[in-house]
Formats: sequence, structure tokens, C-alpha cells
Amino acid sequence: MNTVKVSIIGSTGYVGAELVHGFVNHPGVEIKYLTSESFKGQKFSDIYPVYRGICDVELVSTKDVSYDVIGKESDLVITALPHGVSSVAVPQLLDSGCRVIDHSGDFRYKNLDTYEKSYKLDHPHPELLKDAVYGLPELYREQIKTAKLVANPGCYPTCSIVALTPLLKAGLIEKSGIIIDATSGVTGAGRKEKLDYSYCEVDEAFKPYGVVGHRHTTEINEQLSFISGDETGRTIKAAFTPHLAPFRRGMLASIYVRPSASFGEVTTQKVHDALEEYYKNEKFVRVLPVGTLPDVKAVNGGNYIDINGAYDPETDLIKLFSAQDNLGKGAALQAIQAFNVMFGFEEDTALGAMIRGV
Repeated sequence: MNTVKVSIIGSTGYVGAELVHGFVNHPGVEIKYLTSESFKGQKFSDIYPVYRGICDVELVSTKDVSYDVIGKESDLVITALPHGVSSVAVPQLLDSGCRVIDHSGDFRYKNLDTYEKSYKLDHPHPELLKDAVYGLPELYREQIKTAKLVANPGCYPTCSIVALTPLLKAGLIEKSGIIIDATSGVTGAGRKEKLDYSYCEVDEAFKPYGVVGHRHTTEINEQLSFISGDETGRTIKAAFTPHLAPFRRGMLASIYVRPSASFGEVTTQKVHDALEEYYKNEKFVRVLPVGTLPDVKAVNGGNYIDINGAYDPETDLIKLFSAQDNLGKGAALQAIQAFNVMFGFEEDTALGAMIRGV
């Protein structure tokens, strides 16, 4: 087995740390560089003591070791940087000859104006948007195999898109009136000092946020539009509301849609069967038995996403539900899944048995 040299830019945030968690158990990976601007000179295991003797790599700053050097000495660089920072760093890495998986929103869009309006940023390298591949393997596996740049999806979009794709792609639901209510654990806000995310503020709390204009709304809508057959990426206008819950990690989406006329007689069993048929060959999408609904506890710590649906004849609504780990399938572990696709490993390498346990 060939060893792939992987570096992580921004390794001490929650996403970066979860990437290390996955890669230290990967038989085909050598971790080359781990960067941190805040903790340079310290070992990764000094910041996360659970990795003592497991990952004692010294953290470096990109001010001391340039993107060019990191890229030239790595086969793949994964960036876990803020939006607007990645758009500057990623082109430098690509120019060095390595492949890149980026975790920001900077390369997830095909429509430049949608990105710039959503993030309120001017994109310095819009030419890369046409080449970047959206990193959801269940939808873009073939493109990911040869991609130089993979844009890892947002956590809320992954949770929403995976549940909606089978019915939307088959034309079984209406394109209008889609409602997505989704809830994330606090790690979704990142590893930063802010009063809103301190223990006493979030414990026993539960609240919506970003109820109008949340940036993941446009990402969801562009991808759902592509899935529905609209090449412009502008047809779907789903209503999306995120919520913050008092647990560390995990994400649950509750989605409400109307069946289309082509569905015929709608039943919960038929909704379930459509989901199961679409994902029958997918390792990481688990369609639960009829009547069993997703639970964040059942997916925490892994790369699995659990989905199911039900039909409510009183309201003529199909209700779809999906649960994932926001740091797992919603971020870092999905990136490792994409990495496996890019470099020819079995897709579940280092991921198949990675679960939370009891």
C-alpha cells in the first residue's frame, strides 16, 4: 500500500482535531505537517492530551513554513481555515502541485454572485469555482476521484441534502415549499472564545439562530437545484432554520415536503422504500427500518448518517429525518471519505468501525 503524505492547515480547531483522529488510524497515511498559528512549537498532543504517544507531531506556523513548502512536501493538504482565508491559501497550495480538500465555504459554489452575497466577501480566485468538486461522495464520487480541489460540504447541507436527494431526484416531491429545521451541537460553532458558546450560556438552552439569511441556506439551495435538474442552481428556495442545542456534537434535521403528483398513492412504506433503494449500496448512509427514527446519539463519533421518513395523511406532508455527527459526516470524517476516493483506498478505510460506542 502506498503511503500518502497528508498535511492539515488549522489542525487544532475541532475539525482539524477530528481529521487527526481519523488519520492516525489510517494505514495509508503519513501526517506530514500540522499547522497552528496559536500553538506553534508545541506538540499536537500538548493541545489534545488524549493523543500523547499517538500523535506528537510538532505544530508549525504557516509564517515559518510556507504554503508552497507544505504543498510541495505533501500529496494532499486539508485546510480547516475560516471563510475568506481559504480563498487565499488554497490557490497557493494548488500551485505547489498538491491536491486540496477545503473545509470553508469558499469553493462550494458554482455561482460566484451567490457566494459573494452569502458570505459578503469578494472572491479573489473565482476561476477555481468551476473546477472545485463538491465533496459529497454519495453524489459526486466519480468527479472526486480525479479532483485537484474538493470543497468539503457544510454540515447542515450534508444533513439536508442526503435526506432529500432520493425523492427530489426522482421527482417525487414538490420543488417549492421545502422546510428544513435542523439542530447542531455546540462544536458546530468552532473552537473559539465567545460568550454565546460558554458552558453556562449553552447548558440547558435551546434556541434558533440565523433564522433569515443563514449562509448554509444558499449552499443547500444550489445543490438541491442541481439535483432537481436545474443546471443554473437557482430553482430551489428551501426555508432553512438552524438551532443550537446543549450537546457537544451531533446534528438532526427535520424536513417537510409535499409529494408531487407523480408519487401516486403516498405511504410511509413507499417513502422508506425510495430512500432504501437509492442508498442500498452506500456504506455510510443508513436507512433505518420503518418506524425507527434517527437519533444523534447513534451517529456520534462516526461518519454515518441515519435517515428515514414518514407520511402524514392529515397534512399531506412527507416528513424526512436525518442525523449525523457534525464533526464526522458533517465535516472531517466526510473529508477522509473523500480522501479515500481520491487516492484509491476502500471508502471505509479508517472509518468503518469508527463509532462513539456506549
